[in-house]
Amino acid sequence: MKETEQRDFGVVNVIANGTQLEGNVVTNGDIRVDGIVKGHIVSKAKVIVGREGRVEGNITCSNIEIEGHVNAESLNVSNLISLKATANLLGNIAAGKIAIEPGAEFSGNCKMHSTKTAAPAAPAQPERK
Repeated sequence: MKETEQRDFGVVNVIANGTQLEGNVVTNGDIRVDGIVKGHIVSKAKVIVGREGRVEGNITCSNIEIEGHVNAESLNVSNLISLKATANLLGNIAAGKIAIEPGAEFSGNCKMHSTKTAAPAAPAQPERK
C-alpha cells in the first residue's frame, strides 16, 4: 500500500435518516445510507442501503447490501450484491455473486463475472512407459 493511500478500516460512514446529500461520495471504508444520496458512491469496501435509504446514482464497491431503494444506471460490485426482502433496485448490475431474498424487486440487466482466481496449474507428470 502506498504511503499516501489510507484505508479507513473499522470506520463506517453514515448518511443518517433525514439527511439528504447531493454530490458524489468517495471512501475507502464502509458506508451506510439511511437518508438520501443524489450522486455516485465509490467505496473500496461495503455499501449498505438501509430500509429507509435511497440512492439515486451509480455505485461502485466491493460488497453491497440493499434494503431500501437504489436507482442506478450501473451498479458495479466486485464481490457480492445482497438484495434483502424490502429492496427495490432499478438499474443494470455487474457482480461476482448475487443473493436475492423473496420479496426483493429488481428491474434491469445482470452481468456476472468470476470472483475466483485461477488455480495454479498442477506440475506436469512424467509419462510412464
